[in-house]
Amino acid sequence: MLRIEVPEYIKGLIFDCDGTLVDSMPLHWDAWKKAVDLKGGTWHEEFFSSTKGMPEEDIVALYNERFSLSLDPVETVRIKHEHFRNCAAQFKPIGYVLDVVQQYSGILPMAVASGGVRKNVMLELETLDIRHFFRTILTAEDDVRPKPAPDIFLEAARRLGVPPENCQVFEDGDLGLQAARAAGMLATDIREYGV
Repeated sequence: MLRIEVPEYIKGLIFDCDGTLVDSMPLHWDAWKKAVDLKGGTWHEEFFSSTKGMPEEDIVALYNERFSLSLDPVETVRIKHEHFRNCAAQFKPIGYVLDVVQQYSGILPMAVASGGVRKNVMLELETLDIRHFFRTILTAEDDVRPKPAPDIFLEAARRLGVPPENCQVFEDGDLGLQAARAAGMLATDIREYGV
């Protein structure tokens, strides 16, 4: 397995949560599938994979548009969250990313910048006892435009007190990587290291 490098010019680290810090994407897919099935839709894994990082109600609206359906976004997402939270005992860290967190703890300031809702993100970080590593946590509920806009990463850098060009972002989603690059940050696709 390749080791993730942090160049010397990097002064702040920003991490996505789901699929980056926490091996939770299979649980999210199961939760989405359950919610869509219960609401009378059809599961399309490729579609949901392509929307990773988008606000969830926007995902349902896009799903309705793409597949000519009329699922209630609020209710569908509520069912999805309920199922996901019931799986908290199955949360696992992504070890090679957590190694970076532990290696730079107390050396570089760190943030979480997630497209997920705060309650889910906090549940994941607290269940795995890694919340204390992060100076700031931004989620879909903060007043920033979602990925692929760079806003969430720029706000994380501002809160860390680090210029964007000195930040490294760790992501597993294409929209997040696009957002990190748009923010002028070093974008690290963690999927390249887990093999």
